[in-house]
Amino acid sequence: MPRTTHRSSKGTKLYAVRDAEGQFKDIQTYKRAHGQDVKRVSKAEIVAKKAAKKKTAKKAPAKKAAKKKK
Repeated sequence: MPRTTHRSSKGTKLYAVRDAEGQFKDIQTYKRAHGQDVKRVSKAEIVAKKAAKKKTAKKAPAKKAAKKKK
């Protein structure tokens, strides 16, 4: 859903989403919309985190047995 930016009569920055007919489907203030975007994690970030976990798990060195004292 592409969003376009507008300004309200007060000068507040707005994000607007239009439907196929060109009518406004959703309008939010930039501050609220940006806050939600920051809270969400994208699919690309999830995939990257999983790949990083797999790499670090494979590189873990094997533990050596401790020597016993007599």
